[in-house]
Amino acid sequence: MITPILTGCTAAGPEPRTPLVAGTGAPVIIPGGPGDAGRTARPGENLGESEARVTAADVRFAEGMIPHHRQALEMAALVRPRSSSPVLWRLAERITAAQRPEIAAMTSWLKSAGRAPAGHDDGGPHGGDSGHAVTREQENQLRTARGTDFDRLFLSLMIVHHEAAVTMAKRQIEDGTDRIMLAMAADVVSGQAIEITRMRRELLRLGG
Repeated sequence: MITPILTGCTAAGPEPRTPLVAGTGAPVIIPGGPGDAGRTARPGENLGESEARVTAADVRFAEGMIPHHRQALEMAALVRPRSSSPVLWRLAERITAAQRPEIAAMTSWLKSAGRAPAGHDDGGPHGGDSGHAVTREQENQLRTARGTDFDRLFLSLMIVHHEAAVTMAKRQIEDGTDRIMLAMAADVVSGQAIEITRMRRELLRLGG
């Protein structure tokens, strides 16, 4: 849980800054280094200062990134049963380790801002393709693929998926104001850019 409570969305001018302290409820995630998972803040840990209000851009980033991350988790969960590549296994593990706690943090942040996060079927990967880099048809193709065919398709789709996340994060950095969301966006840009490079290298090795 984040204190103080963030209320409403506004594009108004700067508001007074107040200390931001991790509580004992939902976790607050501190972004890690590029390509690394974040860590959970200790209860009572001083996280610096935060705007008393958030902008529509901050909310839009969180509301868009949650279903985007959920789709990445669903794709990552397909790797172990369908691929024999340790490279893809490690990639899927990194995606899961980084994005699952980020979903929890953004969900908690939205609730603190007075917004109810969208449900899994409300704009998520199975609730329509709008706003998602990977369509339902492409995800179904991934589910039926096996072996090297799966590896190539997974890498191709996840590269596109990561590129879309980087675009969303750069927009947040340009337009957002909330310290937590800006830090998360910066972590997405740096971490996923590294993963894109790794995936392109592996895809080239596979002849993709």
